[in-house]
Amino acid sequence: MKNIVTIGGGTGSFTLLSGLKKYPINISAIVSMADDGGSTGRLRDELGVLPPGDIRQCLVALSNSSDTLRELMNYRFENGGLKGHNFGNILLSALEKI
Repeated sequence: MKNIVTIGGGTGSFTLLSGLKKYPINISAIVSMADDGGSTGRLRDELGVLPPGDIRQCLVALSNSSDTLRELMNYRFENGGLKGHNFGNILLSALEKI
């Protein structure tokens, strides 16, 4: 089996990994942690965590889990103090802290 390594972040990595996972290969992804927009930037500034957005997208892209779990990781809060935050970003930020 071939080994493939991707390097990048953002939508490009999500798209590439989503396509590559359909082939019988071993995939590794080196993901940039330089995102500063939206939920990711706020979590970075407020909690001092590495920006989780691109990692979350890559995990979702490589996941073979149910659509419900994928939707959960991408769920964006629309109201309250968490408005604009993505559940997956909050989960990954919490995991970094423990």
